[in-house]
Amino acid sequence: MYIKRLIDNELLIWKDAKKHKPLLLRGARQIGKSSSVREFGKTFDNFVEINFEKKEHLQTQKVFEQFSSPKSIIEELEAIYGQKIVAGKTLLFLDEIQSCIPAISALRFFYEEMPEMYVVAAGSLLEFALQELPSFGVGRISSVFMYPLCFTEYLQALGFDAMTDKISTATPEKPLSDALHTSVLNHLVRFIAIGGMPEVVKSYIENQNLLDCQQVLDELMTTYYDDFTKYKKRVPPIRLRDVFSAVMEQSCKKFTYSKASENANIDQVKEALQLLEMAGLIYPVYHSSANGIPLGAKINRKFTKYLPFDTGVLQRFLGLNIGEILIGETLEQINKGDIAELFAGLEMLKAMPTNTRSQLYYWQREKNGSQAEVDYLIQKGNEIIPIEVKSGTTGKMQSLHLFMNEKQTEYGIRTSLENFGQYNKIRVYPLYAIKRIMK
Repeated sequence: MYIKRLIDNELLIWKDAKKHKPLLLRGARQIGKSSSVREFGKTFDNFVEINFEKKEHLQTQKVFEQFSSPKSIIEELEAIYGQKIVAGKTLLFLDEIQSCIPAISALRFFYEEMPEMYVVAAGSLLEFALQELPSFGVGRISSVFMYPLCFTEYLQALGFDAMTDKISTATPEKPLSDALHTSVLNHLVRFIAIGGMPEVVKSYIENQNLLDCQQVLDELMTTYYDDFTKYKKRVPPIRLRDVFSAVMEQSCKKFTYSKASENANIDQVKEALQLLEMAGLIYPVYHSSANGIPLGAKINRKFTKYLPFDTGVLQRFLGLNIGEILIGETLEQINKGDIAELFAGLEMLKAMPTNTRSQLYYWQREKNGSQAEVDYLIQKGNEIIPIEVKSGTTGKMQSLHLFMNEKQTEYGIRTSLENFGQYNKIRVYPLYAIKRIMK
């Protein structure tokens, strides 16, 4: 069973472009990179897949070690696999390419010497390999950053295309009907409970059993922990587990290094965080003073939050009560509402352009004795827009109003379990439609 992804259309656009660079899919393990490419391969006359982690493909590494000319590489691959690889008609897929550094280096030569050849590469822990090749192909290779499924993809996988169409056209001035809004909320809390990992969503679609979903999540977590031994030898796997656990426990809060590991100093914790970020397992949210644009020019790294990469993984790690999520009218009782903030941040990341590494920001008042914080900030043209996340349908908005008064912003956004709406200068978007504000 293949779950359609929004990236499918981007791959078709890349295929139809007059000029196309080799494409590199980047993101965490098990988020659907390989499945998307295999589905994409069905649109070609021929599809050749090489997985550098499989034993039967080990001899292929020697081809890339010995040859740098794309023509010579193609001739060797045709002889080894007994398949024709025809430029313009064949999709050559190099999977787990991080295990073959010469293959990464060869990508640039395909663009220079054989631009008509369709080449897609993907890999787990790819960022570690790219770190060893800082100029591996700047300007000659295109990147696409992938994430677990977003809520729209989840609904479409369940067959609710009409529902996603309605959500995409609703506005604060034209909300959904009460009945449809309630129906979408029911799907939302279930999605937050199981998360967007493709294998988990497939299990739910096929079995409609949440316990089965939890078993798949457990298996995925084991895979990620096993990967810790591959990151870097100077960082013990136990430290990575400690720091990853600390991110889970401090999700959506200013990260406190002293709570991360009893046996590591701040520099060692920072290194572990960097490795987890490179692996796509956590995403930083930087504090910005919001005194100008771009937001990234005004950040204070001492005030950083970290988001785990998936809500399902978080609830499984923390042992949250899925039953409470599914029967409650709010998310406030679940992890004190932080899971709503996590969901909103992940949805916004997934809605950002895929050709660059996206970044999230938040704001915290820096005056002593003043407690004010805005969950997220985005830039729209020359405007900075504050976003406040609520886990229910009520809640005060002092921090949002304070920010808007201080920064003289035109409007702010509140996202919650409410329907689309508006309070004076505050535009209300349901949590399930938070991606809409990025368009």
